[in-house]
Formats: sequence, C-alpha cells, structure tokens
Amino acid sequence: MAAAEQDEEVIIARNGVPVAKIIKYTAPKVAVPGAWKGLIAYSNDWNSAETNAEIECLFAGTDDASAA
Repeated sequence: MAAAEQDEEVIIARNGVPVAKIIKYTAPKVAVPGAWKGLIAYSNDWNSAETNAEIECLFAGTDDASAA
C-alpha cells in the first residue's frame, strides 16, 4: 500500500501470474455548479408549447413530430 501511495504500481500475482494491479487513487475532477453559465446558447422558444408538443410526439413515437 505504501508503494501505491508513492505513485508506484503494485502487481499482485498468484502462482507467478499477475492477477491485480494497485495504483494510487485520484478523485475525478468535478466542475463546480454553474461552470457552463454563459457558455451555452439555446433557443428562446425552448420551453414553448409548440416545442413541448413536438418533444411529446417524439417520445410517444408519433410518425409526424413536425406537425405538432
């Protein structure tokens, strides 16, 4: 374990055959909430009745979603 903490790979073997590798864990980097604010553009009518009806048709499997 101490070797893995020092960024060394530790190989565990059974009967001379490698079966596992232990490496130092590094936590994934998570973006803070709001990091994309101002970077993404979306349509002004994204929440309109027409758009919502079209999306409903797409989820329902209706053939002609553009008719909504």
